[in-house]
Amino acid sequence: MKLTVVGGGSTYTPELIDGFARLRDSLPVTELVLVDPAKDRLDLVGGLAQRIFAKQGHPGRVVTTSNLDEGIEGADAVLLQLRVGGQAARNQDETWPLDCGCVGQETTGAGGLAKALRTVPVVLDIAERVRRTNPDAWIIDFTNPVGIVTRALLTEGHKAVGLCNVAIGFQRRFAKFLGVTPEEVALDHIGLNHLTWERAVTVNGENVLPKLLAAHGQELADDLHLPRELLLQLGVVPSYYLRYYYAHDEVVRELLTKPSRAAEVAKIEQELLDLYADPTLDEKPALLEQRGGAYYSEAAVALASSLLNDTGDVQVVNTLNNGALPFLPDDAVIEVPATVGAAGTTPLPISPLEPLYAGLVANVTAYENLALDAALKGGAERVFNALLAHPLVGQIEYANALTDKLLAHNREYLPWA
Repeated sequence: MKLTVVGGGSTYTPELIDGFARLRDSLPVTELVLVDPAKDRLDLVGGLAQRIFAKQGHPGRVVTTSNLDEGIEGADAVLLQLRVGGQAARNQDETWPLDCGCVGQETTGAGGLAKALRTVPVVLDIAERVRRTNPDAWIIDFTNPVGIVTRALLTEGHKAVGLCNVAIGFQRRFAKFLGVTPEEVALDHIGLNHLTWERAVTVNGENVLPKLLAAHGQELADDLHLPRELLLQLGVVPSYYLRYYYAHDEVVRELLTKPSRAAEVAKIEQELLDLYADPTLDEKPALLEQRGGAYYSEAAVALASSLLNDTGDVQVVNTLNNGALPFLPDDAVIEVPATVGAAGTTPLPISPLEPLYAGLVANVTAYENLALDAALKGGAERVFNALLAHPLVGQIEYANALTDKLLAHNREYLPWA
């Protein structure tokens, strides 16, 4: 079994490698190819990956290359985890929206749109090369904004599934609270990528979410930076991205007083690369936990295993709506539990989504549709339309100003600009 990771020079990658090594019984990889144009990073990450495999007795070989076509040839699955423009572009995404009093964040709002515009054309080019070289390969997208990128892939007819680590993070957290294994915990996880709620947490057929909120509501609220009273009132656990909507102005005030998350991550990444350069290091360092992406490796291994081994088990994925949420178009991409097998993904039946959540989901879906249109066709007017539609922007003055700033900061990535 050959797996290829595009963006394999990412400091995330050792987390992924560790998962492949530990979970090799479910995903027996014989060849793991790391593809990245940044050869210096690729050499460091690839060397550590080889040492992790060797220490854990994994028989597969790790190959590094900067040649995409060479890396994807014959792959059974291709994982995408790239960042167009690197942390420098992310830093801009997180800062210039603040000039207009709007949240600066890499996957939502104006910054998220900028990332989508840079990313979608690159991902579609990679996917088309995968299709030409190896049309049977699955594409697993971990590249943000996952919902928009996955929708772009599926719209173009690629064999693709989107993946996020929010759901598996909640599953692991709830299992720890309850003293059960993660496999015993099922989530009623509903919404769009980075716009989801846990409406139920089921163990042995019982919804234990009310008990969880009663016993651990304050701890969950502290982690989400939301009031405990809100969680108790709603009876759900929102993803931490909902804070950008529920407490937008408060978040903006906070962001104006501290370095961007991109600046923090850039510092962590340099420290990680220094660690990776140590030829005696043969396991993922503890510092990697601060980089983000917790449980990404387990989610990625589980998804690849289900697709390639045709398990038909249930996982939370980003997939086509196809009537699962009747108020959305069929070609919208939603993030929900779905059965996963060799034929793809099928959302489980979903109970009606309450208006409080459905309204926001419909609004952001409309934005994502406009964002994808701008990413595919270009044009300042399309960028303006997407920003005007976004609930975190939504005003003519802001949409105009943010359009100008987005284009000014991204001209090198947008040929039409």
